[in-house]
Amino acid sequence: MEALERELTMLFRRARASSGEMARAVHPELEAAAYGLLVRLEEVGAERATDLAAYFRVGKATMSRQLRALEELGLISREPDPADGRAFLVRLTPEGLARFTAVRDARRERYRSRLSRWDRTDVTDLARLLARLNEWVAEEEG
Repeated sequence: MEALERELTMLFRRARASSGEMARAVHPELEAAAYGLLVRLEEVGAERATDLAAYFRVGKATMSRQLRALEELGLISREPDPADGRAFLVRLTPEGLARFTAVRDARRERYRSRLSRWDRTDVTDLARLLARLNEWVAEEEG
């Protein structure tokens, strides 16, 4: 268990540092924490700020601040929610999507390059086990 804890700690530390680098690659003024918002919006297309706050388990004020910063950078836009005229949907702008996609694709290419010497079965097993770990963590968080 000590070895597992050490390796997970190292992986998480590197992932946090990588998020900061990727955020700055999208836009030099983008906060590391906001990179995850771009990932989520690319996955879902558009989402309400309240749903984003719930997904990331942050308060509405924190989410509003992060979204305002992304909007000021031209990476997201807000539009009225057709299901509720009082609410807004947040989505990536074309520029935000292009910047995010370029950074994500470069990261994926680095993964391909770094893992190219691994047996495909090992890569598949790693992905399967990480998915299982992520599912467990999500269940534990409730």
